[in-house]
Amino acid sequence: MTVTVLYFAGVRDLVGTAEQELTLPESPCTLQQFVAALSLKHPQLRDRLTGVRFAINETFSEPSDAIVDGDVVAVIPPVAGG
Repeated sequence: MTVTVLYFAGVRDLVGTAEQELTLPESPCTLQQFVAALSLKHPQLRDRLTGVRFAINETFSEPSDAIVDGDVVAVIPPVAGG
C-alpha cells in the first residue's frame, strides 16, 4: 500500500522534504506499525518520533488507529511560540 507522508517543522528539516510517498508492506496497518516502518526508512527520526503527533487524513490519531492505502499521514512535532 502507498500513503502520502507530510513532514512539518524540525521533522521536515531532518528528512529533507515536506512530502513523500511511502510504500508499506500491508494494508491496513496500524499507526504504530507505520512509525516502525518510518523509523527504518529514516533512521535520523528514531529519537524524534516519540515526541511527535500524527494525524491520519487530518485527524489526530492514536497508535492503534488503522492506516489504509491512499491515506495521508502528517508527522507533527511539538512547536513552541508566543
